[in-house]
Amino acid sequence: MASAVIQRVICLCNYLQDPYHVARFQQRCGVKGTFPRKSPETEKEAGELELSPNGACMRRGQEEGEQGVKGPQLRKSANTSVRKSENIHGSPNGAAAVSSTDTPDGENAGPTKSSSGLSDAPRQISSSTGGKKGDSRGRVKPLRKNSLTGDIGQEFIIENKFLFYLFTVGTELGNEMFFIVFFPFLMWNVDAYVTRQVIVVWVWVLFFGQSTKDLVGWTRPASPPVVKVEVFYNFEYSMPSVHAMTGTSVPFCLFLLTYNRWEYPFLFGLSVAIGWSFLVCISRIYMGMHSVLEVIVGFLYSLLILAAFHPVLDVIDTFYLSSSSAPLVILLLHVGLALVAFSLDSWSTSRGDTAQALATGAGGALACHLNHQLGLQPDPPLSSLPLKLPVIDRALLGRSLLRLLVGVTVLLAVRAVMKAVAIPLACRLFGVPSDDVRKARQNANVELTYRFLVYGTVAFCCVFLVPLFFDYLNLS
Repeated sequence: MASAVIQRVICLCNYLQDPYHVARFQQRCGVKGTFPRKSPETEKEAGELELSPNGACMRRGQEEGEQGVKGPQLRKSANTSVRKSENIHGSPNGAAAVSSTDTPDGENAGPTKSSSGLSDAPRQISSSTGGKKGDSRGRVKPLRKNSLTGDIGQEFIIENKFLFYLFTVGTELGNEMFFIVFFPFLMWNVDAYVTRQVIVVWVWVLFFGQSTKDLVGWTRPASPPVVKVEVFYNFEYSMPSVHAMTGTSVPFCLFLLTYNRWEYPFLFGLSVAIGWSFLVCISRIYMGMHSVLEVIVGFLYSLLILAAFHPVLDVIDTFYLSSSSAPLVILLLHVGLALVAFSLDSWSTSRGDTAQALATGAGGALACHLNHQLGLQPDPPLSSLPLKLPVIDRALLGRSLLRLLVGVTVLLAVRAVMKAVAIPLACRLFGVPSDDVRKARQNANVELTYRFLVYGTVAFCCVFLVPLFFDYLNLS
């Protein structure tokens, strides 16, 4: 009985991991790829390739010779073989690679295997338009590329611009750059107490999510059939969806922390949290970055982490503010977690994201401790709770936006200065050539030092220095 249930769960997971579900959803939302048709020569080449259960592309002969390699090591060996040949269709991250013998047409590439290991040969998704004449109108490329990987993506066609812009906004709600603006806005204009605790949850969610990605080692959904609308995170592993995790944990944590602290309708707060989370989760499927299974796992994983941390957030916050040993513990904890994350796998952009979140958490926590010790920016007294939502008039809105504009300008200036200083300094400390920044940042010591110096300083300025600047400008 138990084995039958386990088998059904495995079958369900394989079904939800199938990239063709992602491709069908994209097609219904008006996203069409421009995949080339393979010539007979490259069809023969593709016939020598298989996809491992985690979606990595590898030659059959190589797979037979490396049966003892498992997990992320299998992914790495597959990546090495793939990158040596330009004629291999399907990169380790699931992106389509076009060889010189491909002929553009409107069909998807030949028979492949999905991440579940099932053959997709009988199934065809007629969502691509290939290189047909007259299809150049409406073609776009991914909105941004990753400066460390240089991946600019492949052209695709958007037939429903409303859904494209909606899901672009949705995916930004889970990006680190959004939180770099969102958290300061909460800190400066809404509630510093809530912001401190939400950042604690955000840091731990990112650490667990990115670390789990590196441990599981699953690749992105295969392309084709999936259209890569976004490529910024394409070289990271895929299980679970960290966007789904942050896009779920942050709004639900905000709801749990503010409902009894601020006066507002319960259904309103719950609806905002659900809507925010749903939009981020669905956007990751639309962007072609995650399978349905990976999004569901990310959603549930984040709720589990939030449930574990929510009861102790007050204890953590009190310790960070008032304990004499807090600065040492904060530094050792966050740097130690970054070292753990950097040791899980070879270089990927996810390591830098993890270090950036940990550096932000450390810098913010140190600044909060200093504020508390100096008696700056005290929290509202308990007697004033619950807090009433202010009337949003023109004066309040203008003052809040002015604080945000001035504060973000200061943070961007600090970030630019620190970036100019941190990389050469880190390269000099660890004896790494600094002429090629992209290559230098693939060194673990350089990347870790760079992230902590830059984003730790930015977070410290956000919490400590910028509010003092507001006092000086009479913007408090």
